[in-house]
Amino acid sequence: MIRKGEEWGTPADGASADLEVAGDDTALAVALVGAGADPLVRFVPSPASDLARAVGLPGGGPGTMAVPVDLLRLDDGGVAVNAVVVGVPPDRLRWWHRPFAVEVVVDGTAFSARGTTVVVATGQFLRGFDVSPRGHPGDGWCEVQVYAVPPGQRRPMRSRLRSGSHLPHPGITTRRGRSVEVRCGRAVDVEVDGKKAAAKRIRSVSVELVPAGFRLLI
Repeated sequence: MIRKGEEWGTPADGASADLEVAGDDTALAVALVGAGADPLVRFVPSPASDLARAVGLPGGGPGTMAVPVDLLRLDDGGVAVNAVVVGVPPDRLRWWHRPFAVEVVVDGTAFSARGTTVVVATGQFLRGFDVSPRGHPGDGWCEVQVYAVPPGQRRPMRSRLRSGSHLPHPGITTRRGRSVEVRCGRAVDVEVDGKKAAAKRIRSVSVELVPAGFRLLI
């Protein structure tokens, strides 16, 4: 886990990768399912990779440093390397989207709301938007956001997503934790690493942080 004032990663000159992956964050997450503990990964990201954007790996790196990166493990056995979104993603939130009752449990502490969106992120970006300015993929924490933004405030909120200045916002509740349960009053979509996760909507999802779940060559 990265701490303030400490270097992130260790020298890895000449190290042999356990996995080599090219593509977006979904491709990386799929490769990590069943990869075992602490695999060393050489990742050549596509322009769509939010993880690469967060760690400064826009076109593949020389592989001289191995940095520990957190994982999000879902209750269906899948993993995410960047973010899980329950409901309507914040960059796609429009005035007509109806809120739903939602209970969110973060490290055993529950709170309820009527919202449109729950974001659970290890990283900072979502489709290039600075959705989670405090997020860091190696700090050992999930950033949790619950959006209950009134319809008339959604467009101005979206206009500030690119810079991360949408936070703080009275309609967005934020928490930090390592274990997150989301229970919805109706079935909603779930997005994992920027892509819709399932053919059908669901009413609940659990996400567990795996600190330093893999090492990334940069």
